[in-house]
Amino acid sequence: MIGIGPWAPWRGRLGDNGKRADASRLRRGFPLAVPTLWGAVAITYKLTCPLAQQDSLGARIATSAVFFVVGTGLIVGVRRALLQELAQVREVAGAAQRVLLRPLPPRLDGLAIAAGQLSAHRGAAVGGDLYEAVATDHGVRVVIGDVRGHGLSAIGTVAAVLGSFREAAHDEAELPGVLRRLERALQRHLRERSRAEHPASCGSEPDHPLSEEFVTVLLLEIRPDGELFAVNCGHPWPYRLGGRAERLLGGDPLPPLGSFPLPDTVPVRRCGRLRPGEALLLHTDGVEDARNSAGRFFPLPDVLATLARGAPVPPNSLVRSVHEALLRHTGGRLSDDVALLVLRNDRRRVPPQATEAAAHRARTVT
Repeated sequence: MIGIGPWAPWRGRLGDNGKRADASRLRRGFPLAVPTLWGAVAITYKLTCPLAQQDSLGARIATSAVFFVVGTGLIVGVRRALLQELAQVREVAGAAQRVLLRPLPPRLDGLAIAAGQLSAHRGAAVGGDLYEAVATDHGVRVVIGDVRGHGLSAIGTVAAVLGSFREAAHDEAELPGVLRRLERALQRHLRERSRAEHPASCGSEPDHPLSEEFVTVLLLEIRPDGELFAVNCGHPWPYRLGGRAERLLGGDPLPPLGSFPLPDTVPVRRCGRLRPGEALLLHTDGVEDARNSAGRFFPLPDVLATLARGAPVPPNSLVRSVHEALLRHTGGRLSDDVALLVLRNDRRRVPPQATEAAAHRARTVT
């Protein structure tokens, strides 16, 4: 009794857990009960009913009717079970999507934000695209990237990169430090996958060999005065919208993460300023690589130029407009996942830069 005493409070809980497990098994087995019952009815009718033993036309019609009803019941029962299973899978996929790409706040440190995704696979909720924006002591830091491939391997890579960014964005004073943290997280993840996918562990070939695994990454830093700084590893440069659409040009990007080691010195590109009312549109390469039935690429610069000519468009409307134009161009058939992220500067004013202040003082003195 002495040894049992400490476990006494848990006996009720363990019993409840067992009851819940039994109830769960019953719920999972219930969709199969109806087809089983229909099958039992058909067999019983065939073996015991005198009408089923006769060879007349009326008996054959009656037997055919019974088996038709039984077959219909089987199809309905199996369909219901499959729909329930599909609903559960979609619920799990949606939960994974919300954890990996958690919804961004509509405003972040004076910036209005909106993001959206389109999947190349109908019904898919999780892909290889990633994005995040966080407010830090160094400014608003943003990441957008694209993992090669799809499926569970891509999801694991997305989780590793985003998890590292959410910490490093606050801890590292400079963008190169953030990028190196992402590289280390990716290398750790690939080593773990290498052990898990070894033939001694899984016995089958992986969908995407580790030698072909890489991630394109664009890191942005938007400082309180609107100054833009970027580090780019193989990702498309974003567009700035403010009366017109212009692409930020920061020189040749570095290779994607995972394909080659980072150089000793990681270049940080200064990309001008994001003035009040101006917006940045970040995207994955699935946007510009999308084609229509004639093989023509999606004209993203033209679409953005049209949207930028009028009054400033709210970020969520901008994302929706680009998505609609993309689906019209492709006829709803995408060859790759698409992710868009829009940040608009809603701060009231941008403080003058040091060079501007010095020029103003010089004009005042003269």
